[in-house]
Amino acid sequence: MTAPRAWLIWSIGIFSYLVAVTQRTSFGVVGLEATERFHASASAISFFTVLQLLVYAGLQIPVGVLVDRFGSRAMIAGGALLMGLGQLQLAFADSVPAGVLGRVLVGAGDAMTFISVIRLIPLWFAPARVPLLTQLTGMSGQLGQLLSVVPFAFILHTAGWTPAFLALAGFSGVAVVLVVLMLQDVPPGTPRQEAAKGLRATGVSLSRAWKQPGTRLGMWSHFTIQFSGTVFAMTWGYPFLISAQGLDAGTVASLMSLYVAGAIGAGPLIGRFVARHPLRRSTMVLLLVGATAAAWAAVLLYPGRSPLWLLAVLIVVLAIGGPGSMIGFDFARTFNPAHRIGTATGIVNVGGFFAALMAIYLIGAVLDILNSTGFSRGELYGLEPFRIALCVHFLLLGVGSVAMLVVRRKVRRQMAAQGVVVPPLLQAMAQQRRERIARRKTPSRD
Repeated sequence: MTAPRAWLIWSIGIFSYLVAVTQRTSFGVVGLEATERFHASASAISFFTVLQLLVYAGLQIPVGVLVDRFGSRAMIAGGALLMGLGQLQLAFADSVPAGVLGRVLVGAGDAMTFISVIRLIPLWFAPARVPLLTQLTGMSGQLGQLLSVVPFAFILHTAGWTPAFLALAGFSGVAVVLVVLMLQDVPPGTPRQEAAKGLRATGVSLSRAWKQPGTRLGMWSHFTIQFSGTVFAMTWGYPFLISAQGLDAGTVASLMSLYVAGAIGAGPLIGRFVARHPLRRSTMVLLLVGATAAAWAAVLLYPGRSPLWLLAVLIVVLAIGGPGSMIGFDFARTFNPAHRIGTATGIVNVGGFFAALMAIYLIGAVLDILNSTGFSRGELYGLEPFRIALCVHFLLLGVGSVAMLVVRRKVRRQMAAQGVVVPPLLQAMAQQRRERIARRKTPSRD
């Protein structure tokens, strides 16, 4: 399970996820061009991403069930094929319905990828490695964000709309070939664990995964800290930075690159924390929620346009939320048996993307309402309209935090019934401090 082949399988999975993230976030840098190409309003442009995310979120549970039954290889290859077809459709689309169809295909293919890649890790690696490798998977996949911001944006602005989206379609084609030729679901000689077969058995498996409080804690964790960065990267970050904050395209590209760098830097640290302190995972999530709310408050309350350093702080905090949301998948893994991990992971993954699609749609709707009432003074993407519209974040952060705290009590009661007691944080920190002091005072036998 630690042989070079395991790392090869993981690398192919990472590449496939990187391709998926590139396809997912590509529309985030074409918002202004899409508005002109399709002669669309803010709500119509947000609808592209909302519908894409709706398809993605709606397919998470069915995909989780299917990957448990058919394996990762078939699902990843099928997902890459659908995304390629979606970008091919979008390359030649010249109307809103045609463009929406392309994004629906992208959302469907994207939905099949991440869960399938995550499922490979516990099958090919020892349990102690899983938390860190899960974080590294999410971190590496975020390089796709960088590909959509820099090379894709460059092709878009130099060669035009159609060549840019054709390049993305070709990128998916490479993933299909690699997965079909080289990916393997389980190590050689490993027997497959039977997943649920038939509608009745599938329903039982899904019900058991949902009834497990740990699965729901993972879902609400993902809901609360994943959506804000997704909204920023996929739809509203680029218009906010360009039109509302008055930055040039080069500076925006640098900031979005910082987003990727922040996620890459935070991923391993969060992975190590989860591996060493599994009883403090929800505390880490809540700390990240507080940091996200504070960063948005600072930017939205700042008089006038925010200084570059403050925008950089916001982007770093949003970037950390990406790997932070991966903690939700660790809840799914540790509270469910191996044959139900795909289903539980699908439930968790619904959370963040459902929150993201709600936020994207609500922000677009608020912007249009402010514009129609004259508040925007003709500036659809002006600073003042964005100040109000982006307050949607606080609503969803609050809902997710309350739900997390409620479910966490149920999880800890379940753990206590099994003999695992989670001591209060301050008490645990004091105990760790006493143990460190005791170790220092103990003379070495060397």
